Amino acid sequence: MNALKVFFTLLLGLLLTAGSASAARLLTPVDPPTEAPAFTLQDTGGNRISLADYRGKVLVVNFWATWCPPCRREMPSLNRAAAWLKKYDVALIAINSGERADKVEKFLQEQPLDFPVLLDPDSTVSTQWKATRLPITYVVDPQGRLVYRALGSREWDAPELLVPIRGLGLPR
Repeated sequence: MNALKVFFTLLLGLLLTAGSASAARLLTPVDPPTEAPAFTLQDTGGNRISLADYRGKVLVVNFWATWCPPCRREMPSLNRAAAWLKKYDVALIAINSGERADKVEKFLQEQPLDFPVLLDPDSTVSTQWKATRLPITYVVDPQGRLVYRALGSREWDAPELLVPIRGLGLPR
């Protein structure tokens, strides 16, 4: 019986260690943190939104397109993440790269989102942010610096992703 307890204790330790290792791969640190490129874009409602509007807050910026299956697949989890992060004064926005407003609006009718969706029809901002492969997500700290990035889709409501993001806004 003692051997069985030892086995399960070791197994649990291995699982927790593996979980921590995979969590580290979910967000890649930007080292050293660099100034996030400024932008001003229109959202789907015609409002102008800029990076400066989020100064002093943690901001998650997701670049995506409707033609991108992994982008479409991660939108529901981004929506859940946005709701959770909002409780901690962390904002989340999505920037559509290279598409017309009518295509984006059609997608949003099928998949409503509770966070701002900005339009970058000529991909100027996407290029400045080096968002040449989609989806790609950046985390901006309260000082306006890129501190994390995630290339490829994620399950954005996973605690391994949300807790480090939330931690950026905590007093130090």
